Amino acid sequence: MSIKLYFKWTGIILLLVLFVWVYKNYNPMESTWFPKCPFRTLTGLLCPGCGSQRAIHNLLNLDIRGAFEQNALLVLSIPYLLTGLYFELVKPSSTTLLAWRQRLFGQQAIKIILVVVICFWVLRNLL
Repeated sequence: MSIKLYFKWTGIILLLVLFVWVYKNYNPMESTWFPKCPFRTLTGLLCPGCGSQRAIHNLLNLDIRGAFEQNALLVLSIPYLLTGLYFELVKPSSTTLLAWRQRLFGQQAIKIILVVVICFWVLRNLL
């Protein structure tokens, strides 16, 4: 492994550890230094990402129900995101895994995800 790649991954891991520590120990609802949603500030409406910081805090403190109440889409998307990370890190070479990667992360999947996000955005503001 090259020294540049080593430092890159060390930096990424350190940032991830810091991120997890901050979000586990500080509640975004109680702390004023977490960023606020600009869309909600301007319109008063919820965007698809609203509640994500609180959901991450709840997940790291093992409050699945609380996380789901804050942002259900984030909680439900975690297995999908982990699958994408797996495909990115492993670089599948078998035809079966390549087919699954194409099916889950290809152009058609992107369109479906866009529709899901827009539907979630509209429904969370109507309900």
